[in-house]
Amino acid sequence: MAAAAAAAAVGGPQPPQPELPAPGLSLDKAATAAHLKAALSRPDNRAGAEELQALLERVLSAERPLTAAADGEEAAAAGGGGGPGAAEEEALEWCKCLLAGGGGYDEFCAAVRAYDPAALCGLVWTANFVAYRCRTCGISPCMSLCAECFHQGDHTGHDFNMFRSQAGGACDCGDSNVMRESGFCKRHQIKSSSNIPCVPKDLLMMSEFVLPRFIFCLIQYLREGYNEPADVPSEKDLNKVLQLLEPQISFLEDLTKMGGAMRSVLTQVLTNQQNYKDLTSGLGENACAKKSHEKYLIALKSSGLTYPEDKLVYGVQEPSAGTSTLAVQGFAGAAGTFGQLDSSDEEDQDGSQGLGKRKRVKLSSSTKDQSIMDVLKHKSFLEELLFWTIKYEFPQKMVTFLLNMLPDQEYKVAFTKTFVQHYAFIMKTLKKSHESDTMSNRIVHISVQLFSNEELARQVTEECQLLDIMVTVLLYMMESCLIKSELQDEENSLHVVVNCGEALLKNNTYWPLVSDFINILSHQSVAKRFLEDHGLLVTWMNFVSFFQGMNLNKRELNEHVEFESQTYYAAFAAELEACAQPMWGLLSHCKVRETQEYTRNVVRYCLEALQDWFDAINFVDEPAPNQVTFHLPLHRYYAMFLSKAVKCQELDLDSVLPDQEMLMKLMIHPLQIQASLAEIHSNMWVRNGLQIKGQAMTYVQSHFCNSMIDPDIYLLQVCASRLDPDYFISSVFERFKVVDLLTMASQHQNTVLDAEHERSMLEGALTFLVILLSLRLHLGMSDDEILRAEMVAQLCMNDRTHSSLLDLIPENPNPKSGIIPGSYSFESVLSAVADFKAPVFEPGGSMQQGMYTPKAEVWDQEFDPVMVILRTVYRRDVQSAMDRYTAFLKQSGKFPGNPWPPYKKRTPLHPSYKGLMRLLHCKTLHIVLFTLLYKILMDHQNLSEHVLCMVLYLIELGLENSAEEESDEEASVCGPERCHDSWFPGSNLVSNMRHFINYVRVRVPETAPEVKRDSLASTSSDSLSSLQNSGTAQVFSLVAERRKKFQEIINRSSSEANQVVRPKTSSKWSAPGSAPQLTTAILEIKESILSLLIKLHHKLSGKQNSYYPPWLDDIEILIQPEIPKYNHGDGITAVERILLKAALQSRMNKRIIEEICRKVTPPVPPKKITAAEKKTLDKEERRQKARERQQKLLAEFASRQKSFMETAMDVDSPENDIPMEITTAEPQVSEAVYDCVICGQSGPSSEDRPTGLVVLLQASSVLGQCRDNIEPKKLPITEEEQIYPWDTCAAVHDVRLSLLQRYFKDSSCLLAVSIGWEGGVYVQTCGHTLHIDCHKSYMESLRNDQVLQGFSVDKGEFTCPLCRQFANSVLPCYPGSNVESNLWQRPSNKSIQDLIKEVEELQGRPGAFPVSISSETNLSKEMESVMKDIKNTTQKKYRDYSKTPGSPDNDFLFMYSVARTNLELELIHRGGNLCSGGASTAGKRSCLNQLFHVLALHMRLYSIDSEYNPWRKLTQLVEEVNSQQGNEEQQLEVPILYHDVTSLLLIQILMMPQPLRKDHFTCIVKVLFTLLYTQALVALSVKCNEEDRSAWKHTGALKKNTCDAEKSYEVLLSFVISELSKGKLYHEEGTQECAMVSPIAWSPESMEKYLQDFCLPFLRITSLLQHHLFGEDLPSCQEEEEFSVLSSCLGLLPTFYQTEHPFISASCLDWPVPAFDIISQWCFEINSFTERHAEQGKALLIQESRWKLPHLLQLPENYNTIFQYYHRKTCSVCTKVPKDPAVCLVCGTFVCLKGLCCKQQSYCECVLHSQNCGAGTGIFLLINASVIIIIRGHRFCLWGSVYLDAHGEEDRDLRRGKPLYICKERYKVLEQQWISHTFDHINKRWGPHYNGL
Repeated sequence: MAAAAAAAAVGGPQPPQPELPAPGLSLDKAATAAHLKAALSRPDNRAGAEELQALLERVLSAERPLTAAADGEEAAAAGGGGGPGAAEEEALEWCKCLLAGGGGYDEFCAAVRAYDPAALCGLVWTANFVAYRCRTCGISPCMSLCAECFHQGDHTGHDFNMFRSQAGGACDCGDSNVMRESGFCKRHQIKSSSNIPCVPKDLLMMSEFVLPRFIFCLIQYLREGYNEPADVPSEKDLNKVLQLLEPQISFLEDLTKMGGAMRSVLTQVLTNQQNYKDLTSGLGENACAKKSHEKYLIALKSSGLTYPEDKLVYGVQEPSAGTSTLAVQGFAGAAGTFGQLDSSDEEDQDGSQGLGKRKRVKLSSSTKDQSIMDVLKHKSFLEELLFWTIKYEFPQKMVTFLLNMLPDQEYKVAFTKTFVQHYAFIMKTLKKSHESDTMSNRIVHISVQLFSNEELARQVTEECQLLDIMVTVLLYMMESCLIKSELQDEENSLHVVVNCGEALLKNNTYWPLVSDFINILSHQSVAKRFLEDHGLLVTWMNFVSFFQGMNLNKRELNEHVEFESQTYYAAFAAELEACAQPMWGLLSHCKVRETQEYTRNVVRYCLEALQDWFDAINFVDEPAPNQVTFHLPLHRYYAMFLSKAVKCQELDLDSVLPDQEMLMKLMIHPLQIQASLAEIHSNMWVRNGLQIKGQAMTYVQSHFCNSMIDPDIYLLQVCASRLDPDYFISSVFERFKVVDLLTMASQHQNTVLDAEHERSMLEGALTFLVILLSLRLHLGMSDDEILRAEMVAQLCMNDRTHSSLLDLIPENPNPKSGIIPGSYSFESVLSAVADFKAPVFEPGGSMQQGMYTPKAEVWDQEFDPVMVILRTVYRRDVQSAMDRYTAFLKQSGKFPGNPWPPYKKRTPLHPSYKGLMRLLHCKTLHIVLFTLLYKILMDHQNLSEHVLCMVLYLIELGLENSAEEESDEEASVCGPERCHDSWFPGSNLVSNMRHFINYVRVRVPETAPEVKRDSLASTSSDSLSSLQNSGTAQVFSLVAERRKKFQEIINRSSSEANQVVRPKTSSKWSAPGSAPQLTTAILEIKESILSLLIKLHHKLSGKQNSYYPPWLDDIEILIQPEIPKYNHGDGITAVERILLKAALQSRMNKRIIEEICRKVTPPVPPKKITAAEKKTLDKEERRQKARERQQKLLAEFASRQKSFMETAMDVDSPENDIPMEITTAEPQVSEAVYDCVICGQSGPSSEDRPTGLVVLLQASSVLGQCRDNIEPKKLPITEEEQIYPWDTCAAVHDVRLSLLQRYFKDSSCLLAVSIGWEGGVYVQTCGHTLHIDCHKSYMESLRNDQVLQGFSVDKGEFTCPLCRQFANSVLPCYPGSNVESNLWQRPSNKSIQDLIKEVEELQGRPGAFPVSISSETNLSKEMESVMKDIKNTTQKKYRDYSKTPGSPDNDFLFMYSVARTNLELELIHRGGNLCSGGASTAGKRSCLNQLFHVLALHMRLYSIDSEYNPWRKLTQLVEEVNSQQGNEEQQLEVPILYHDVTSLLLIQILMMPQPLRKDHFTCIVKVLFTLLYTQALVALSVKCNEEDRSAWKHTGALKKNTCDAEKSYEVLLSFVISELSKGKLYHEEGTQECAMVSPIAWSPESMEKYLQDFCLPFLRITSLLQHHLFGEDLPSCQEEEEFSVLSSCLGLLPTFYQTEHPFISASCLDWPVPAFDIISQWCFEINSFTERHAEQGKALLIQESRWKLPHLLQLPENYNTIFQYYHRKTCSVCTKVPKDPAVCLVCGTFVCLKGLCCKQQSYCECVLHSQNCGAGTGIFLLINASVIIIIRGHRFCLWGSVYLDAHGEEDRDLRRGKPLYICKERYKVLEQQWISHTFDHINKRWGPHYNGL
């Protein structure tokens, strides 16, 4: 850059222009700047100003090309500037210099910052930024804070959450319009403007001159880069331009960050109209500038709303024959001009669908304000900048710059006005955009900052007509995708609706504009203007009517649809967002009486729009069959405003209701939806595909229900309360198509419904009536009652988590309100109705969440089946609620059987809706109820218990809501009713219940049984005469009834009421008599509702005369009717309850009930089932039976499985968990018997058909994670805390081995230690055995199985055929006796010397396989293959430690280390000690015995050269060897005192032929204990200081000649010290060493404890080994006595040892050779080594092992601490902030999950880390999701989260953003699974990760 800078300083690439004085050129930039600044500060600064202008003109010339190849001549002009980029940089450098006025730019920035009156934060962020929202502090629901301001403020106890920004946002801290001041952070609390000094004039003087030119230059570039093309400019070109401008825009952005002082200068520059005019008009003769100005004008042309092509159409406005005037009054504006419906073909893009009818509809409109339509005119830089920002589709940088300026109040207002002015243009650009999602986010990012501020929104509404603009723009936007509606009258419909298939709706492109509209309506002042403005309301209702009837469904009757459209998502989203949410916004301002006027306005225009709609679709009174739309926003607006009017504004309902005819029309479509719901659930729409079910579910789903089904039902309730009840009831049954079913005849013909759908449609109709009559959501319940009812309904279906409850309970979706209305009441209601069940953790159980479950009294009193039915999305939830209710009743002993849904008392009705109850007291309903009761009693087909339940519910509702005036006296003398039938005398249910109906005339098919009976009846004596008496038999037709009422309502005159109903030709219904083969029959009934109920009671109970009126025994019942025993029960209880209520309501009823009961009821006729009826035998019953059968089978299966598992688990596993009690009387040896879980045969394992244990081999580094300090490591949460792995067990062992290898012979080193602390192979089994050949064929079948398993068969993985536990190998069982124990039962009396010799001989035998299997048998092959598996389980680096790769010593070391790893891990599983004793914790599940056999067989193949066998050194004195032996240092053997004793033990035992004899085992242990004890003494001697040593040396020497000298630690210690003093071991102690030595004074007790602690780990491992090899039980003990118990158990303690005096560890010693000789021999080796390497000699001495149990890192209490530190942290490998950061919970390493940046040889970082840190097992916490992910080898699984919120719930992906706290139990479970290696068994959902994590 320097070269370019120099070039520019000397005048840059252009020839100097004459105006510029020459001196300016030769100086450098800074000097020029200083000179100009001085010139400008003079009072007369004209010359300076001109000079500066000239310089800027040259530096910022817009003649820089945008791209090198833009134009030939321009490219040439740039020559010498180092390419276009260089020139740009250059210009920026100049600007910076000029601004600073000659000083340094950085100092200038600092100076300006000092004058920043930062009262607002205003930090702008982009998508994916983590911000906070506090509902307690927010005034606007959109309030948000940056993390810094949030944490600096005090929000304890507030309702806040963290969220990831979707669209970007800005921090509102300090803005009291948006949030309460109490929530401001410390920095923005002080109103600091007072004490900020005034800005010195000269500081920003240059800025005022330079910036206008700079911004103009930027605008020139933007003009330049834009080509108004024929088609849409390609993204690429726009992005190119933007990339070039990146530095300029960033420069502006930096300026805004300098604070208030600079912002106000920028505001001046951007809004100053004069500047703009001067610069843009003074183009002069500059060709380039002219060109760019032309481009600008072209771009402006299309910015108006009136499209050029429209001008053509509307210019020639002769209504040609084809165009018809839209019947939409005053469409889009009060001017009332009718738009022309234009069907010209050029715009008919839908022609492709081949539907001539579906013309694209264009509407034109004129609005009050022509300016919305016109082309834009720009008056300032700000306006043009915004214009280009929009044109370029809102580049992020520009958006950020414009938003960064917002803290400047003056700018904020100017910018908001500019934004509003460009609103229409924004909409046009958005519609054309390809990236509409990104663009939407950016638009909202800006608008939410502007419109959330009420003051600002009000100002813009008043001054810029914001509301008009918004509504008009929305209208225009939707106009582009209108199609003709096909609802009702397809041919002649004039209604237009939006086409849900259009991208505009499908991609939600409209949401930014709608969300702005919702946002401004949330401000009361703005909403009031909207509600007062009639013109706006008309326009808005027109907008809403575009959605009325969209997404019409037509029922497919023949074949299934080919293509299931998913447009319904778009339709529901559109209605919710574009119609319902603005409605809720408006409703929130209509809460008080004073707002009555607003409601009247809305209701008035709503009704007008509805009337227009009915006219447009040509609607009379019958809906078109087989179509349904779920979208009736106009109906819903009307309903919701009515509800508000009555509930909050005390308006008289009738004053806002239309006439009866309109009510009848209003009711039709919502009712059609209810009937269609029933049809959909009856599977009548199956041919329309799944999507129709999806619509039915969405309609009732929690986010939609209160904007859709609730208003619909409310509207129906209003209609029902005002219309004639008979008309309403018959309409319902007709809509549900079950009219023909409602006949007394046993057979009927239904012309509109198939028989199989009848039952569910009838249930649907009755259920709908029950909901209609008992729902009180809008009819008088208070908000808290509603909340309570909703909550109870949700909790009854299932226990719920807190968050799912919040989600499921419909809140008034007051738009975008993160604010939950009344969240306070939510919590209080919740605690009143539910109990919290804290999450339970059974290890191995699934992770529970904290759940809420209903309290007992809620089940008892508040369970409301009606509410549950209304709110269930899935039908199974209703069943679930009933099952839970049943369980509650059983458990609390209230009712044992299968209860019916309980009847629940309702809240009283609001007086305005009292008319609703007339439905219960109308004859039509009573006839229906009577007919249904009769049919049920007579067992007619297609009726169910559900129908009966609903019938009884309706009767009970009627009794509860009966009119009080009915007195018994007047009831008997009932005046002659003027009604066309005499079914019932009156309309009151109470009196109608007792009315007897004798004969009914029915139309039946000729085949019906009734016809034949008719002839008999005529002969019988009394039938005809009684017919004469009772007048004629009743006839009833619902349809005719409804027609008649309809006529009455329409004609409104009683005189015509008696005329015959005119037959309707349009009717699709055939009149009930039209089918020819029907004949009339007269049935004798002689029943009343009461008598039917009593007979039903008998039928239900299955006993004759089962009903006995309870008041005959207990008269009290009538006085005090609320009897708890009737609250819960089945049908019998319900009938009793109803009869009791009927008796209470009137004495007549009571008397009649008693009479009926006195007559002995004749038995119900037995049911003769015809073949036809058999078929239709209640499906439900069959299902029920099938269910019972299935239950039975399952139960049986479960019990079988249980007993099978019990026997299977008792497989005689290889070593028995109970020590075999073999009496000496039975010396015979039984062979072990194994069951094969595949073929089921039992037998011993043999050479040719070996059996094997199912095992899982896995590499493990758990042991390596032990640390030596008790303080557990914490997860680092600051830069200071780091974890270094130096003190882990693995690290210490590694260091030791490499140190040994530096000085000693390799082969010897590899015998002196164990490996496998990291990457050791752990073997575990489920305890099941199988034949190895069976296993092979099982694997074959798995290989051929195409099903995707969660494991990889090619890697040998499988699941145990019996218990399905994960496994990957089979460990052969060694043939032989199961009772190795009998060998040691006979104690051997050989001396230890003899045993030592025997051991040596046995080890010396050639290491072939035992002779019996020397030939290659199946067993030996299997042994080899399993050994291979074991080796391949871990990585090579964890196996090869030798300097010569592939040396046999390596294998040798590896094999005995496998044994060591398994023993050490078992010890850890037991808690690190053996105090608990007992059998192995895993019981039969241990496979160590088999493992030992396999390892021993292989170890014996490598015999150790007897020269080097450590056994010799331990048991024999070697003659003095020439000490010069160690000349070649490398060849030294490792001194025996440096050997790890446990490793020696394993080597010795595995070198012995198996099975091992117990006395040999004890002998080896005794010998090794002497070495161990000596090591302890050496370590102790090094630990203490010089004085102590000489003191001990002295005291011990005195006792040396006592008899027990060899068993006294004092003597031995003094001897060790004197021996080692001969070498240099102690001499190295300089001063620095002393510091390390513990200053404690050693007492005999502390020394004894030290020695015991030193030896304990060895004793523990040895005892475990003995337990596994010989099956002895481990004794349990206290921790203090562990040493003595274990040593006696191992046979180290002589049996006669007395325990009176304190126990001394030395008494366990049993020296094979004189102690002092062997010790001095051992010490000699060390001395000769320390001669040369004293320091290492000391380091290598084996230290007391202090390993604590392994733990995962400790996590902080609050998740936020982790999140804040890690989510912005950069990765140490790639130095980027990872997209998915994760942290390892074992070692704290920070990694990129799935990050390609850190990939190495196709392994992503997490997988790689899991191999290095855990040998294939990794446990990672995903920072952005709060969940833990487990990697095990090639698979991974999501484990769950250990952080839960206050309600015991996980928050995966931090979606809710509530504070999370550590759940210690869960973390314990995780740690337990890690330590016990059970991830594979417990977690079920594994998948392959393909190294991509």
